[in-house]
Amino acid sequence: MQWIGIVVAAALIFVVFVDAFEAVVLPRRIKHNYRLARLFYQSAWVVWRAVSRLLPRGRWRSGFLSVFGPLSLFGLLGIWAVGLILGFALLHWYFQTALALPGEGDNRFATYFYFSGTTFFTLGYGDIVPTRAWGRALSVAESGIGFGFLAIIISYVPVLYQTFSRREISISLLDARAGSPPTAGELLRRLAEARNLAAIGPFLVEWERWSAELLESQLSFPVVSFYRSQHDNQSWVGALTMILDTSALLIAAIDSAHGHQARLTFAMARHAAVDLGLVFSIQSLPPSGDRMAPNDFDRLRATLTQAGLKLTDGPAASEALTQLRGLYEPFTSSLAAYFSFEQPPFQPAAQPIDNWQTSPSMPCSPTLNNLPGGANAAYDDVH
Repeated sequence: MQWIGIVVAAALIFVVFVDAFEAVVLPRRIKHNYRLARLFYQSAWVVWRAVSRLLPRGRWRSGFLSVFGPLSLFGLLGIWAVGLILGFALLHWYFQTALALPGEGDNRFATYFYFSGTTFFTLGYGDIVPTRAWGRALSVAESGIGFGFLAIIISYVPVLYQTFSRREISISLLDARAGSPPTAGELLRRLAEARNLAAIGPFLVEWERWSAELLESQLSFPVVSFYRSQHDNQSWVGALTMILDTSALLIAAIDSAHGHQARLTFAMARHAAVDLGLVFSIQSLPPSGDRMAPNDFDRLRATLTQAGLKLTDGPAASEALTQLRGLYEPFTSSLAAYFSFEQPPFQPAAQPIDNWQTSPSMPCSPTLNNLPGGANAAYDDVH
C-alpha cells in the first residue's frame, strides 16, 4: 500500500506539472480532454453562468459575468498550487519523513501538509525541519519547484493582459466605424455615406489579421475567451460575427472590387470560429432565430443602395448570402450562447448611439457630422 500511495502522489505532481505546462508554456491547441484546466473551466463556467441567470439582465448580469475570467485565473492557480502541495505532502507521509517538531507535535498528515505548504511557498519559518537526507532532498526539490512555479505564473499574468489588450483595441475602434454593437450594415452604410469605399480593402486586411491573432491567442490561452470587453454591447464574438457578416455581404450581394480580400477574410474568420468552438467542445447548433428575414434583407438593400452602394440582383444575392451564412452562423451563435454574449444583427433596427456619443453630463449626443472643423474632415479622420 505504501508504494501505491507513492505512485499516486507522484502521478498527482506529474498531472499538475503537465497541465500547467500545457496551459502556460505550450503555444498550441491541446486535443486530449482529460485536463485539470479544462475540467475546471467547464464545471466552473456552467455554475457561474447558471448563477448569472438569477440576476436581472443588464448591468448587474454583465458585471457578474465579467468577473469570471480574472477570478477563474486565481482559482486555477490555486488548484495547481494545492495539487502540488498535496502531492509532496503525500510523498512525505508515505516515506515517513523524519521531522524535528516543536513542542508536542506529531507526524500526522496535517503536519506534513503544513510542512509541504511552507516549503512550496519558501516561507522559511523553521518550526518544522527534516532531519534525514531523503527528507531534506525532497524538501529542496519542492522548494525549487515552488519558486519556479510562482515565477512562471507571475510572468504568465502580464502575457494574458497583453493578449486581451491587443484583442480589445480593434474592437474599440469599431465603435465609430460600425456602431455599438457593431453591425455589417452600419459599417458599410457609414463607409458609403462618407464616400470612403476604398477603405474597405485595408479594413478587411486588418480584420483578417485580427481573426488570425484571435485564433492563435485564444488557442494558446483559452482563459482570455472569458475576458469581456469594457462595454456590455461589445464582445469578441460580436466582432467576429460582424466581420463574417461584412465579408459575406461583400461576396454575395455587393458589387465591389474587394471580393478577393473579402473571401480571404471570410475564410480566416470562419476558421477562428470553428476552431474556438472545438477548443471549448461546443456543439454547433443553428441560430435560435433568423438574423436575416426576407424583409430585413430588403430593408438592408434599401439602406445600402440609398447610401451609394451597388448591390447585385436581389433573389440571387439573397440565396448566396443564405448559403454563406450557413457556413458560419451555427458556430458563432453557439459561441455567443456558450459565453452569454448577444449576437449582433446584420443591421440595427434604429440608428444606433455609439459608445463615444454617450455622456451623463451632455444634454444631447454629438455626431461626427456636427463636430467642429467640418463634417467630412471629421468623418474621414475617424474612418
